[in-house]
Formats: sequence, C-alpha cells, structure tokens
Amino acid sequence: MFEEEQAKTLNSELNVVYKYLRKHGISHVDAQDIVQETAFKFLSYSDSIKSQNIRGWLIRVALNYHHDQYRKKKRIKLGFNDEHLKLLSNDLPEDLLLGNEKKEEIQTTLDRLNPLYKELILLKYYWDLKYKDISILLDMKIDNVKTNLYRARNQFIKFYKEVKE
Repeated sequence: MFEEEQAKTLNSELNVVYKYLRKHGISHVDAQDIVQETAFKFLSYSDSIKSQNIRGWLIRVALNYHHDQYRKKKRIKLGFNDEHLKLLSNDLPEDLLLGNEKKEEIQTTLDRLNPLYKELILLKYYWDLKYKDISILLDMKIDNVKTNLYRARNQFIKFYKEVKE
C-alpha cells in the first residue's frame, strides 16, 4: 500500500502531468480523464516500474493514452492557447488585435505541421526541454530528435511564410 509521502509525491507529479496536458490544448475534462487513467496505470504497475524519472514515465503514459484517444476521435487541438496571447500583448486594443492575428497564424501553422514535428516544437520551445529529455519522452535517439527538430523548424518557417502571405 502507498504511504502518505508517496501519495503526496504522486499527487504533485500528476498535477504536473495535468498542467502539461492543459498546455497542449487538451480540455479540462479530457485532461482529468487522462490523469486518472495515468494514476490507475501507475498504481497497477508501480512494482514493475524501473524508471528513475517517474515524471517522465507518467507523462509518457499520459501521452500514449491521449494518442490512443486521439486516434479514436481523430480530432484534437494541441498547442497554442490564450495564455500565449497574454505574452504577445501590452493590453492595448491594437496589440490585442495583432496578438489575436499572430495567435491564429501560429496555430494555423502548428496545425499544418506533421504531428511529430508539432510535438517536438512544443516540447523544445514552449516547454524548454533539453534534447535528452525530449528523446526520453518520445523514446527516440538524441540525434533523431535533433534531425527531426531541424526539419520541424524548417517546415514551420515555410508554412508560417505561406500563412503570412
């Protein structure tokens, strides 16, 4: 059985997973469901988990579950949300309007990207994760992460220029 300290640690890690999911544009209800499923899997398999990085394991399980649900629904928006808009504006109406336009341009560009590229860009530039952390989360070699991120940046730039025109 779980001790109280372990339960507190798990709860704080699950809160991080919830925030991670919300930042990726997953609705409150869906994020709660995913976190609940992740907690259930953690409790079910806690004896056999060999990972030293519990947060990474939880995020990986949550993402896998989310991707499974995504395949079933075939529609979900990841990425840019209204919190980014606050960073783009200085609370002037003109800035808010420009911020909305920029937000739409970025979201449109992100939506056009290959799903892997989109996830890589968000993990690297929104979450500020290191290549090593991204490689662990996505179960990829670091060189593959660097190569795919390079391609993702180029594709983003190309699509963003098309959207701006």
